Amino acid sequence: MTDRTIHLVCNAHLDPVWLWEWEEGAAAAISTFRTAADLCEKFDGFIFNHNEAILYRWVEEYEPALFVRIQRLVQQGKWHIMGGWYLQPDCNMPSGESFVRQILLGRNYFQEKFGVTPTTAINFDSFGHSRGLVQIMAKSGFDSYLICRPDQDTCKLPGNEFIWEGYDGSRVLVLRPSTMYNTPLGGAREKTELFIKSAPQSTSALMLWGVGNHGGGPSRKDLADLADLINSTVDLDIRHSTPEAYFAGLSARSDGLPVHRMDINPWAVGCYTSMIRVKQKHRQFENELYATEKMVVAAWSRGWMAYPIVELREAQYDLATCEFHDILPGSSIQPAEEMALRIIDHGLENLTRVKARAFFSLAKGQPAAIDDCIPILVYNPHPYPIQGVVECEFQLHDFNWEDIFTDATAYSGDQALPTQVEKEISNLNLDWRKRIAFTAELAPSQMNRFDCRLNRIPKKPTVQLQTRDGVINFQTDQLEVTINAQTGLVDAYRTRAAQADPWVDYLDKNAFCPLVMRDNPDSWGMLVRKFRDDLGGFNLLSPEENQRFSGVLNAALPSVRVIEDGAVRSVVEAVLGYGNSRIVLQYKLPKQGTEIEVVVRVHWNEKDRMLKLSLPSLDKASTYMGQVAYGCDTLAGNGSEQVAQKWVAIVSKSLGTALTIINDGTYGSDFCYGEARISLLRSPAYSGHPFLNRPILPQDRYLPRHDQGERLYHFWINGGPLDARLAVVDREALVHNERPMALSFFPDAGTLISQAFITLDDQVMQITALKKVEDGDDLLIRLFNPTGQEQTTTVRLSDTSKQLAFGPFEIRTFRLNQQKSEWTEVNLIEQPI
Repeated sequence: MTDRTIHLVCNAHLDPVWLWEWEEGAAAAISTFRTAADLCEKFDGFIFNHNEAILYRWVEEYEPALFVRIQRLVQQGKWHIMGGWYLQPDCNMPSGESFVRQILLGRNYFQEKFGVTPTTAINFDSFGHSRGLVQIMAKSGFDSYLICRPDQDTCKLPGNEFIWEGYDGSRVLVLRPSTMYNTPLGGAREKTELFIKSAPQSTSALMLWGVGNHGGGPSRKDLADLADLINSTVDLDIRHSTPEAYFAGLSARSDGLPVHRMDINPWAVGCYTSMIRVKQKHRQFENELYATEKMVVAAWSRGWMAYPIVELREAQYDLATCEFHDILPGSSIQPAEEMALRIIDHGLENLTRVKARAFFSLAKGQPAAIDDCIPILVYNPHPYPIQGVVECEFQLHDFNWEDIFTDATAYSGDQALPTQVEKEISNLNLDWRKRIAFTAELAPSQMNRFDCRLNRIPKKPTVQLQTRDGVINFQTDQLEVTINAQTGLVDAYRTRAAQADPWVDYLDKNAFCPLVMRDNPDSWGMLVRKFRDDLGGFNLLSPEENQRFSGVLNAALPSVRVIEDGAVRSVVEAVLGYGNSRIVLQYKLPKQGTEIEVVVRVHWNEKDRMLKLSLPSLDKASTYMGQVAYGCDTLAGNGSEQVAQKWVAIVSKSLGTALTIINDGTYGSDFCYGEARISLLRSPAYSGHPFLNRPILPQDRYLPRHDQGERLYHFWINGGPLDARLAVVDREALVHNERPMALSFFPDAGTLISQAFITLDDQVMQITALKKVEDGDDLLIRLFNPTGQEQTTTVRLSDTSKQLAFGPFEIRTFRLNQQKSEWTEVNLIEQPI
């Protein structure tokens, strides 16, 4: 007998798309699974392991007889369902809730079709792993995690076997094998023999084998060779096995394992930015799905609409698919990018229809429109009030052919709100289509009603804010912004809480400068850690250059100018250029509050370059933070590329301040010497992969590059006291991403009073999911504490309420039977705790 065991885990790593399109991925899955089934039936003791529900769904649809064989082999223990997720996603950029849905889709599928529930999560090929995954896995029934990337050269870990601890204290066992997941065809025995020589003595070890990337898995030769090796080896136990079997042994000796309390990054840092259009669309898709679910539940639970379970389930499949680790990171071929955009648009279109159905249902009972007023309805899906700017377009009752201007003022009841009419999206040179912006507070989780009263005036009010002494200086009681008319950049951003308080400065000169970095054709960025080789910044165009770029016919156009100015905000536009590229910066400066919005419209035509947006702070010793999946973390300040989600923050502990930067679809950035550089886009080749010393690309033809053309970005910047700013930024980021829906709508007269569907009574907690449970008509409510401190909140919903306590970064999920007012706490896959 021997205490030393080698667990041989055969798999066939199969990317559904990568250097091929999904149809080829489906074909590879069918042929790989067929071969594996043949060998499982022929070779006694052999176990084939495979994960990813999407592949099994393809087999079920396109070769159902093979699917039945696999079901039988699973029952016989010859085929092991491992992992249990929908697919192997990118493990940094999806939101925490999206990871939950990846797991939920996979768990439900494998339980329904095979009656199994894996306990080891598998992400062999994902390009790094967010620490927020620990709590998500632990609360989804996983006790262990098997990964291969990043390797020890790029990410130092305390060992290949360790305990990973999450932000809330949750723990899972992790193995990063010393060898990768693949073997060459016929090379399994050689890899095993080499592995045995290098594996630790007197312990069990796990070795992955099987032809992979494009499928393949086991071969007859490999199995015959391994059978001979197993039969001829007497001093250790070599066996065909499963990840769960290996981790059962590791758990028994886990007391001596080191504990890792960080993320598992980095690898392929260019993937935080490559194919930015897919990333932006993915973020939009996430936001629309979770906001729409909240609206649907509010209407469905009141009996105003049927629950659209089919449409919402299809949207979840679409979202999960586009999060695959060669789609969302941007490492696939161009047809795969186009496929991803089609899938996302398919999901968005379905959600648009569902959202409209919910919106009109929630508009029930609104009183009829007042004469000469345009009603605007705004649904706030969040369980707390929102103060901010509402934007909405509407149509006048008829063409206004007179040479006068129709102004509008939004009212909440009898109270006039700060309102201004701005340039509408269309370009009809006629006073007919209107766009208004007004400042309002939106009541939580309900329909908000505003009425626009119209007034004809001789002409649109003129801009009052002007350039003086070479700058545009915008100032209110709380905010001052100075824009340099010679550069188009921000030279000062300062805030104060009240008029008697001193001003606090946050940004150094030349803020929001677009910078160009030297890059290369590698779409992964796998050989670099930083993008800091600065080739220069964009410069302000001359009036003549701006005239040509902007398409203005009559005269040279100033490249820095105020384009909107009213009771709500001033909007300053600057046009800059670099090489063959142009950028339009818009600064939206509010008359109330301290948050400014910066819109960046990029026209990009550079190759092998990266574009960044510079925000230099005044405190050069400041630190950097960012949001990650169900958590937040301190990010490196050495100029290396970092990954974060909806916000990053420049933190000055010496001054006690923080500058937060919220985005709607960027993930990469770096920070050094007080300056944050937000990564906007890269222009490598599609699937440009460095091999040895070979050139990355052929040099004999034109090759298309990522993100050529027009791209659009939104950022929201706010500065304030450190603790207060960091306490609220998560909610602010959620609101800017899951935006309230505003629509001009003339409702049927009714008497129903709109009431909040669900509320929270604290200032920081979030509801990250509000939907129907998977197996009945109860409500599913998921709450998250986004802070590092303990929090309490009271949830109120209809006639029931519940006070809840949360530890730092804790996720808690509840199932609510509304008829009985029964609250049952469940885990993330909706099983009772």
